[in-house]
Amino acid sequence: MQSVQEVEKHVPVREGDYGDRVATVEPGGVEYIALKERHGKPIDLFYTWLSPNLEFATVYIGTICVVLFGLNIWEAATAIIIGTLLGSVTHGIVSSWGPKFGVPMMVESRGAFGFLGNILPAGLNTITGAFGWFIVNSVSGAFALQALFPSLNLPFALTFLVIVVAQVAIAALGHNLIHVFERWALPLLGTVFAVACIFIFIHGNYGVGFNPKAPLTFGGELGGWILAFTAAFGYAVGWNPYGADYTRYLPPTVDRKMVGFWAGFGVFLSCIVLELAGAVLGTVAGTKWGPTDIPTAQLQQAMPGVIYYLALLSIAVGAVAANAINIYSGTMSLVALGIREMGLTLKQRRAVIAVLAGVIGYVGGLVFQANVQPGGKYESFLLVISYWIAPWLAVVFVDYWLRRGDYGDESSFYNTAYNRWQGFVAMAVGLVVSVWLFADQAIYVGYVPYNYPQFGDITFIVGFIISGGLYYVLNMNLRRQTASSRAAMGTRA
Repeated sequence: MQSVQEVEKHVPVREGDYGDRVATVEPGGVEYIALKERHGKPIDLFYTWLSPNLEFATVYIGTICVVLFGLNIWEAATAIIIGTLLGSVTHGIVSSWGPKFGVPMMVESRGAFGFLGNILPAGLNTITGAFGWFIVNSVSGAFALQALFPSLNLPFALTFLVIVVAQVAIAALGHNLIHVFERWALPLLGTVFAVACIFIFIHGNYGVGFNPKAPLTFGGELGGWILAFTAAFGYAVGWNPYGADYTRYLPPTVDRKMVGFWAGFGVFLSCIVLELAGAVLGTVAGTKWGPTDIPTAQLQQAMPGVIYYLALLSIAVGAVAANAINIYSGTMSLVALGIREMGLTLKQRRAVIAVLAGVIGYVGGLVFQANVQPGGKYESFLLVISYWIAPWLAVVFVDYWLRRGDYGDESSFYNTAYNRWQGFVAMAVGLVVSVWLFADQAIYVGYVPYNYPQFGDITFIVGFIISGGLYYVLNMNLRRQTASSRAAMGTRA
């Protein structure tokens, strides 16, 4: 069987000394992490994935289930729990691959898509993470800072800049600082949001029924439930393309089941609690959810002033916690596209790209101010995320299963001549066919939801089945080929 040391002979290994240092720029970009650089414990993943979800964007998932989709609290709760559980399980699975392969998620994706074909998922992940989530979370954090200091009349451009600079600085320094920041942010975020959630749950109106006059109830209760389920899944599964990015430094001998458990549980616990609180917040007396109402300001109706202002501070910190991850992984996806890094030195590569992404995101945020609020199209963003991630997941899962997790010496991850048209075709077909199922009213309502609105939005389910099934059909001999390679050259468990 091949050892990790033997694998290092066949792949580009990340140069430089990094270890567990925090106050230094992480060297390299998307190269393989050598055995001498591996460190950390599975429990670290719990903190890393708990903190970034302690933000208002998570709370608002539950709110839109009640306010926009018209569900009662109990209907919203089942949609939230099931959707989040599904996205958390898949997150645990992909996170468990990091210690084994020692490469970022979008580099491992090349195993199924090839070097050129991987441009499709890596490009979509760059747009989603480094720019989409960047703007959504940053704008929410900026508005929270404005509300925190109302007497100062701080301009949006300034508060937005404060949030952007903080998160870009953390992302630019890299992997170790992100883990440490998430762990140290947890006491503040966890305590404040726990207390805030208690007040929200106390003041909720649990007798509110289904609202057929809600803005997005064109499919009735079943259609609304499916939309809520998809939104909850879309939020949780949105972290999946980053999974291995934060586990690739773990030793290959680590218990990978525990890696997957702590990563998935961190996402599940934080999302469930805050999203359920968000659903209840939508029923609290005195809250207003019109197109011009500010969602974060509605927290005042459910809690004392001191808790409200601490919540605003935590929303700002939570935005930084979430976007440090979005920027870091989004920029690594950009590097994984195969773009040459303009001759930059080892320590400049990823860090400079992260700063560049911050500049572009800042300008985009000033222009679009995409906020989580009624009329802000946040629900559309969540649906679109599920549309592309589900087909990508189907391809990488089926590929991993067919190969039994064996990619030989993993040189294919960095071989520019290695191409697998099957992965690209399977994902592309899943995306194109599922357009007929889009229920995203901000972009396009497809034939099925238009004529059968009671089905809500089942795009990601159909996309997953089509892409996974097609990839399997196109690669039916792959398991036999992998078995022959295992016998000829051996592999790692």
